[in-house]
Amino acid sequence: MSLFKELKRRNVFKVGIAYVVVAWLVLQVADVLFNNLQAPAWVFRVLLVFLVVGFPIAVLFAWAFELTPEGLRRESTADKEEALAGKPIVLATETPLSESQLSDSSGKSIAVLPFVNMSDDEGNEYFSDGVSEEILNLLSKTPQLRVAARTSSFAFKGKDSKISDIGDLLRVDHILEGSVRKAGKQVRITAQLVKVSDGYHLWSESYDHTLDNIFAIQDEIASSVAEQLRITLLGGQPSSAETDPEAFSLYLRARELFRQGSSQGWEQAEMLLKQSLDIAPDYAASWANLADVYIEQSHKALIPANEGYELAREAASKAITIDSCNADAHATLGDISATYDVELQPAAHHIGRALALQPTNSSILQKAAYVAVALNRLNEAIRLLEYAVIQDPVNSLCHARLGVNYFFAGQIEKAIGSLGTSLQLSPKRIGANYYMGVAYLLKGDTKSAISFMELEAAIGSTWRFNGYALIYYTLGEDQKSIESLNKLIEHDAKGAAFNIAYICAFRGENDRAFEWLDKALEYKDPGLIEIGVHPLITRLQSDPRWQPFLKKVGRSPEQLAKIDFNVALPG
Repeated sequence: MSLFKELKRRNVFKVGIAYVVVAWLVLQVADVLFNNLQAPAWVFRVLLVFLVVGFPIAVLFAWAFELTPEGLRRESTADKEEALAGKPIVLATETPLSESQLSDSSGKSIAVLPFVNMSDDEGNEYFSDGVSEEILNLLSKTPQLRVAARTSSFAFKGKDSKISDIGDLLRVDHILEGSVRKAGKQVRITAQLVKVSDGYHLWSESYDHTLDNIFAIQDEIASSVAEQLRITLLGGQPSSAETDPEAFSLYLRARELFRQGSSQGWEQAEMLLKQSLDIAPDYAASWANLADVYIEQSHKALIPANEGYELAREAASKAITIDSCNADAHATLGDISATYDVELQPAAHHIGRALALQPTNSSILQKAAYVAVALNRLNEAIRLLEYAVIQDPVNSLCHARLGVNYFFAGQIEKAIGSLGTSLQLSPKRIGANYYMGVAYLLKGDTKSAISFMELEAAIGSTWRFNGYALIYYTLGEDQKSIESLNKLIEHDAKGAAFNIAYICAFRGENDRAFEWLDKALEYKDPGLIEIGVHPLITRLQSDPRWQPFLKKVGRSPEQLAKIDFNVALPG
């Protein structure tokens, strides 16, 4: 690392500039104040000398210390990958991924930035975003090409970021950018491929067509990129799934609304997807997205869980009937099997199939890690999530899930690092402050644990009740622990049954813990997935009721050993 980069990383430049600005303001105020008070001239000179002497001290302080999730630490002892001042960095692991997975020396890596909406109607932005994502999805199906995930690529939308900075953060050698102008049924798309190292434009093209040709344009752009990167497509270039242009437009709009994460957005998305399917009932993508809508509505209790999951199962199954290679639909069916049916064999089958179809898809990698956790294969889950973070380095949820799995594995420092990165990216990430607090609690730092639980409380999360129940018990304040546990039961007994069980286990109340485990099974609490790896619930392992309960939920060692779930990371 060059001296300039090291100075920049340690924020020496920022501290120096800030010091000069503040010092100048202090001198201006002092000049006026001392004149009004008729202070001796030497007072002003002493202040000037003091500020001048303070400058190198401030700079040396910035060089010697860094701000980390554990507070201010000497740079020599601070983990650079935990520094809050720097950009989010993929954390090292005890079993590091191969160099071919961490970087791409062949130059065959790319990020697709959201194409700019150049239409007169700002409402067409969903279309420009959708086209960008479709091209990204096409490129991600090319085995020889590493494509940054959508969440990370789209994080730069509307930002004036340098190509070199984007390339460094996403670890890619090329950027695909462009614009879309849509007017009625006419569409103009421009695209250009940029080399990150020198900003050189390797290729650019413009397309003027009707919406009927939109799929051909997407295919041609993906093919041109592959050609420019000298990728030999032995099996042929992946192509778009064609459908009626109006159905496609409705699908893109619905997908954008779905991602808003609101009840109104899901309701509108459901309506638009049904309109899309009225026009093109054989469009698998709309069926797969409709399944996701139903699941989200179930999670937020907008529709009954049994109704929502069955509707989702039906929609995802239709998608697979139409297109057996629809990875999203397979992933959804796997999710339903794992979290609602509590059946791991079909979950492993569908998630394994989805990952085979899209091995670099961040969302599918996270779901695969979820199944690995259910199978007590924690090391495998961690490696899947580490790779997901590489593919999607500015995805807060990816970092949070990796941090939670480090926590399960007892790798507390790594858990704190990943959770800290997640909170950098999304300070209001529900649950992240909670797990950060519990990690510190297990380290014996109750002061930090309380601080993070207060941050969890500040965003109104019920996870705070979990945390306070654990912290107060540790501090010997049993009555406050009981009060927090009762508040959790009052607010979310069905949704947090497994959490209540492991809190009871932590408190040494085994009988009550097993009662809540039975309720978790009755309520189909997805937290049961973690029963074999969660460090607080495993306190029950010496209880004679432990193995019978594991067998009842299909998680005994003998049952898990029969489940086939073999996944391999690219490279």
